[in-house]
Amino acid sequence: MKTIMKAALTSLALMLALPACAQSKPAPNPNDADPALWVVKDADTTIYLFGTIHVLKPGLTWFDEAVKSAFDKSDQLVLEMVQPDPATMQQIVLKNGIVTTGPTLTEQLPADKRGAYLKAMTDAGLPAPAFDKMKPWLAAVTLSLAPIQKLGYDPKNGPETVLADAAKAANKPVAGLETAEQQIGYFNGLSQQAQIQFLTSTVDELPKAGEEMAKMVDEWAHGDPDALARDMNESLKDSPEVAKTLLTDRNARWATWIKERMAKPGTVFMAVGAGHLAGTDSVQAQLAKQGITAQRIQY
Repeated sequence: MKTIMKAALTSLALMLALPACAQSKPAPNPNDADPALWVVKDADTTIYLFGTIHVLKPGLTWFDEAVKSAFDKSDQLVLEMVQPDPATMQQIVLKNGIVTTGPTLTEQLPADKRGAYLKAMTDAGLPAPAFDKMKPWLAAVTLSLAPIQKLGYDPKNGPETVLADAAKAANKPVAGLETAEQQIGYFNGLSQQAQIQFLTSTVDELPKAGEEMAKMVDEWAHGDPDALARDMNESLKDSPEVAKTLLTDRNARWATWIKERMAKPGTVFMAVGAGHLAGTDSVQAQLAKQGITAQRIQY
């Protein structure tokens, strides 16, 4: 179930502020990244599809070459969501992720998992009592972010922030495919069993979080969606509920959004988590079911 944790790290880390096929190619230098880019077009509409890693370390160069060219040609930026201000986001999280009655979070965990959970909290420098009123999904996401933040990964360096700032500077409108309430709602709507599984698998994989994150960033930087699909999405089949909620259903909705947007002229730069543009249930695969072909841009 380690892929559930990866989904939190790469597809939804940003929201809490708190990844067609091609061969991998070596980057010219350690800081140069050439992430995958696709395009869907007809006579008067062009939509670029760019996969992101929501949190990155500083210094990685990706906003250049074909990615920058596609962005510059676009009239609009479309993200998974437009990030609310921190106070608003905190209110949404607290409203949906905190419960004031019932058993504590520690008490909800299987007895054989409580020790590892409490150790993980201590290792992360987080106070376990402060988490006892959290729903399992919120504790899982918070825990999953702690080790990578210590390693220097930050949403401020992520493509969404960079792209949103560039759009603002260029006076390009920015729209979201989803709202913050919707994204939080996907987690909040998971069954109790799925949430507990999410938390316990996160705890199990925490020691490897830095290693796994570095691997995914490397695959993203080398423009290798096949590898990202293997690492991020394949194991989700072990949890159909999580896969359906966080991946497949959203990909299908976004493909429908693209199809409907193709009816209007213009050029759009659409940036979503790279895991949504990889694997057998990707946005591109969902588009193909509707007779629309997404072409990989080679650069």
